[in-house]
Amino acid sequence: MTTPSAPEPDVDFPRVDPALLDRFSALPAANIGDAMLRMGCVDSRIRAVWSGATVHGSAFTVWTREGDNLFIHKALELARPGDVIVVNGCGDESRALIGELIGGRAKAKGLAGFVIDGAIRDASGLAEYGMPVFARAVTPAGPYKNGPGILAEPVAIGGVVVRPGDVIVGDADGVVVVPLDRAAAIAEQAEAKRDSEDASRAAIEEALRQRNGATAARRVPS
Repeated sequence: MTTPSAPEPDVDFPRVDPALLDRFSALPAANIGDAMLRMGCVDSRIRAVWSGATVHGSAFTVWTREGDNLFIHKALELARPGDVIVVNGCGDESRALIGELIGGRAKAKGLAGFVIDGAIRDASGLAEYGMPVFARAVTPAGPYKNGPGILAEPVAIGGVVVRPGDVIVGDADGVVVVPLDRAAAIAEQAEAKRDSEDASRAAIEEALRQRNGATAARRVPS
């Protein structure tokens, strides 16, 4: 009986233009989600594993069996600076797919971060490296390295389809996936949403200043 093998990955897929990626890096994930009709937002359980982590870059996709990171190691060899390694780990929380050593290698290579529908470990070590990681869970239990897996093919993470090269943005609110072929239009709409909210926020802050000033004036002794 012939054992099926993984398809040879095509890692020359299109990636987001750096100037456009800079625009996304200045946008909150929430504004981007609003610009996509509030769709494309990954399951809220997939969150930053250390406080303050943010990520933006082109998706390098991995599909691996539960608790096995062999193909994440392969992805590290093939991914390019600025890529975000996006892993469908089947939502498994029992074994960590990466830890600080993989995070450190990724940082040295110039990768932008990880989004993992599964578990990780060494959260504090990843924070020390400054490697942004968004995952479903944290556990001390380590992975296996047996395979199988698939690279650079469409995957599903947290209920959202991610294609190689799609734009990934993550912040304190979570992760949003922007289809590459619509990225320029979505960035424009998200910027308009951000600017509108900034104007509303400025109006609220001015009203609060006026209210606080009036309150302070009433408290001044005559």
